[in-house]
Amino acid sequence: MSAVEARGGAGHVVVIGGGIAGLAAAHRLLDRGARVTVLEASDRVGGKLLPGDIAGVRVDLGAESMLARRPEAVALAREAGLTDRLQPPATATASIWTRGALRPMPKGHVMGVPGTASALSGVLSDEGLARIERDAELPRTEIGDDVAVGEYVAARLGREVVDRLVEPLLGGVYAGDAYRISLRSAVPQLFEAAKAHDSLTEAVREIQAKAAAAQQTGPVFMGIEGGVGQLPLAVAESVRSRGGEIRLRTAADGLRRTLEGWEVVVGDRAERADAVVIAAPAAVAARLLAAECPGAAAELRTVEYASMALVTLAYRRADVTLPEGSGFLVPPVDGRTIKASTFASRKWGWIAEEDPDVLVLRTSVGRYGETEILRREDADLVAVSRHDLREATGLDAAPIETRVTRWTDGLPQYPVGHHARVARIRAHVAKLPALAVCGAVYDGVGIPACIASAYAAVDQLGGDLRGVEELTANPVQSLHGGAGE
Repeated sequence: MSAVEARGGAGHVVVIGGGIAGLAAAHRLLDRGARVTVLEASDRVGGKLLPGDIAGVRVDLGAESMLARRPEAVALAREAGLTDRLQPPATATASIWTRGALRPMPKGHVMGVPGTASALSGVLSDEGLARIERDAELPRTEIGDDVAVGEYVAARLGREVVDRLVEPLLGGVYAGDAYRISLRSAVPQLFEAAKAHDSLTEAVREIQAKAAAAQQTGPVFMGIEGGVGQLPLAVAESVRSRGGEIRLRTAADGLRRTLEGWEVVVGDRAERADAVVIAAPAAVAARLLAAECPGAAAELRTVEYASMALVTLAYRRADVTLPEGSGFLVPPVDGRTIKASTFASRKWGWIAEEDPDVLVLRTSVGRYGETEILRREDADLVAVSRHDLREATGLDAAPIETRVTRWTDGLPQYPVGHHARVARIRAHVAKLPALAVCGAVYDGVGIPACIASAYAAVDQLGGDLRGVEELTANPVQSLHGGAGE
């Protein structure tokens, strides 16, 4: 029995990391009666959720939306007092900039994988559409324990499907390479359906039929007035109001197991804890676990990250005419610099309402393995964004203000075998009492996934492993919700 269990959940728990996973863990721990201290190395909470402003209008400088078809993020927002500020996108219609034109984003696909060839009409060439039709005639493709999304889909439907649609959609979520990303971890529902069918399009149609039968209503994504960057601020306020302590600019330097529990080394002193939750990126978690849990540390050191930058641009609305919709995605195969653009003032009603005379757009640049582009100066990233926006939409006006936000090592990569790596990490951690890990490294990079991971970690401290086991077996699928999601 752990020290936390022995005290009925009322022991002292140190949470390392003040991103949304760490804050969610702290929030749930306070519900369970624990005394909580959150240690955050930077000068703010929120991690990749960052509120900001441009031209006097509040915007997100990190992730801008959260999946609403999973309950965790919306429920936490409500618990933190944000019920009245939850807002779905004003428009969910998007485009894809490919083969020289903005084309309507196809419907009837699962992360870019179609149920029928006709679903991608207008985006793919005639040859590409004909290649999809061959799927029904091909022999079964065995996918084993895992397979790369791009590799499997290209084998069944042709590379054009991957290059023109799957790649930009997955790239928006992971800033990664579809030919490396794990099908099992990134698109788990498709992995499960593909195991049961000889034809990939048949598997997609089964997913679509189940979704239709479930009759899910309401928006797929949700935002928050003022930006989803308001979520960690509200959760942190709730944590503090209930007695939790959040220490900024306080890095954890090490972990030591003691007879009474744990000591978290902070500078030249040690913080005593009955239990510890590590809600930090892989490199930090590996360093902290190196002495007490070397097996988990070794696995965490193998996690790779992609870096990216978001370019936010504000214009006088009178100077701008844009195509319909909330923005567009860009396939890497087309050789453009930006990978997506969001028409933020059109997508989020509250941005337009804050100043009707200002129009805000943003672009994202940078994918896994692309380092040269992110070494450029801010002015260069603005210039290449404006160039691509002009090519795509005809927008030639000068912005009245710009902001570049760099997310170095911002997105963990989920290569083939990621699920097995996560299982090994958790098996190593489980050998030590009163210790748990959570965050984007493990079960999904989206906001609901990080929160679910945090809740499972808290349950684990209380001896309930069901949440951890469920997430390890069935990661939370993250969908594309805008530029840089």
